[in-house]
Amino acid sequence: MISYIAKRLGTGVILALLVTFITFLLLSTSFEDVARTILGQSATPENTAALMTAKGWDRPVIVQYGDWLFSALRGDFGTSVYTSLPVGPSVVQRLLVTLSIIVPALLITAVISTMLGVWAATRGGVVDRVAQGISLIGYIVPGLLLAIGLVVIFAVQLKLLPATGYTPLADDPAAWVRSITIPVIVLTIGGVANMSAQVRGRMIDELRRDYVRTLRTRGVSSTSIVVKHALRNAGSPALTVMSLEFIQMFGAALIIENVFALPGYGSFAFNASLQGDIPVILGITAFGVALVTVVNLSTDLINGWLNPKARQH
Repeated sequence: MISYIAKRLGTGVILALLVTFITFLLLSTSFEDVARTILGQSATPENTAALMTAKGWDRPVIVQYGDWLFSALRGDFGTSVYTSLPVGPSVVQRLLVTLSIIVPALLITAVISTMLGVWAATRGGVVDRVAQGISLIGYIVPGLLLAIGLVVIFAVQLKLLPATGYTPLADDPAAWVRSITIPVIVLTIGGVANMSAQVRGRMIDELRRDYVRTLRTRGVSSTSIVVKHALRNAGSPALTVMSLEFIQMFGAALIIENVFALPGYGSFAFNASLQGDIPVILGITAFGVALVTVVNLSTDLINGWLNPKARQH
């Protein structure tokens, strides 16, 4: 198990290094443009060159990346070019906002998808068609259109929820719940559409296996077969789908946060990209890669625990 963890962790570290280096390499081509933007329209070539030297942007890219990497490993991700605020705490603050939306949406998605998938697989017939219809609706309806519709109904007409904005949990728990409700619903509907279909398909495959027929001939109840055996065996691939759904939700946060004016990771990344705030972009990339690596590693470890054969790959 230790070698399995070391192998997966090593893969994650290599991925993080590659992604951050490629990002740094691509950003290095815009250092001079960023310097001109900081200085304004009246900037002269001499002023631009002086700022480049002061920032260290005129050095070889590999040297700059090495300095950034060693500083990042110590927890120092630099400061924003435009706000002069430390990048690390700024990214963490916004990442917590994004996770406060994604984590509830993912948990609700997992519960609803499991219930819907098992229900469809075990009942079949009309029940199965209804479940597939629910999933199809989630695929067909665009998330942006769904978000606008929910805002019109719950915020504009019923005035039950805020249309935009975010309230920190520590400030007012009830207001926090109201501020994340519509974004969570939007993410959940899309997640259920994908994950429930995967759970349904896997459960159908498991219920057709020989061991299920053997258990039935021995008089084991259908509920026990589904809960104790089939669902456990279907859990490993379903968990993989869940981790992919987390990453997909993480990417969808860019749109959701801009629609609902949430001060999260996605909107922060979008604004930093528009401004060309290089330290912030690098910090966002590093934290994003680290989060995805942790999620994938956790998924692999749980899959290895559920299915010991997976450790051999």
